[in-house]
Amino acid sequence: MTKEDFFKLFKNQSYTEQLKEIPQKFNVVHNEETKTSEITIYGVIGTSWWSDSFSASDMDEALNQAGENDIKIHLNSPGGDAFMGIAIYNRLKRHEGKVTIFVDGWACSAASVIAMAADELIMGLGSMMMIHEASNIVWGTKTEMRKEADILDELEEGIIDIYMTKANVSREEIREKVDAETWFSAKKAVEIGFATEAKGTALDDDITASNSVLGDEQKRQIMNELKNILKPNNQEQEPSPTATTTVENGKGSFNLLKKWR
Repeated sequence: MTKEDFFKLFKNQSYTEQLKEIPQKFNVVHNEETKTSEITIYGVIGTSWWSDSFSASDMDEALNQAGENDIKIHLNSPGGDAFMGIAIYNRLKRHEGKVTIFVDGWACSAASVIAMAADELIMGLGSMMMIHEASNIVWGTKTEMRKEADILDELEEGIIDIYMTKANVSREEIREKVDAETWFSAKKAVEIGFATEAKGTALDDDITASNSVLGDEQKRQIMNELKNILKPNNQEQEPSPTATTTVENGKGSFNLLKKWR
């Protein structure tokens, strides 16, 4: 018994009709003036018991409405149906306009496959991506279970093919990361080639670097002043007025003040 058969035991016609009335977390906004379309995908990929799912049909309809517009997708998904994710990936790859995907929270499992369709993939600050082995729910004989394992092996190879369109490492390394279930921070997703930008992190590093770097002479001046402050009170030293040491770093000054009698 496959996962689809399992769901059919519980999902009757009444459920299907009621599901149509539930709002989905899949939003599309077309802007004819800028020739762009923004799509928000927050939720499970494929069939869900709840209201937070979307399908390949949803994406196909949205892209048909978009025409040749550039597409901006905001993605936040734990994953879902692998084949649905692959179908969405291929539909996005066929789109004639530029596809930019922003990972707002997480892009896991099948959602990471969708992310590979981006011409430009931007990881939000604090966002993550996860890749892992394909899985399924199976009930049946040992023969049926072994057959399902073989199918999962083939599915996994196809998913690795998709990852390799972006990865800058070997296929074997990607396979090892899939087998181990690997989580990527925004920076690590860029480093391995999956993403093109880690939003906010480079800017933060630049700010830190520009504000913290001091020259050797400037450091010596500061250390000398600190040593004088920490001298024992009984150590002879000449009276001195209030001293000010100024260190320029290109944006302002660092003032070290000390007083003693």
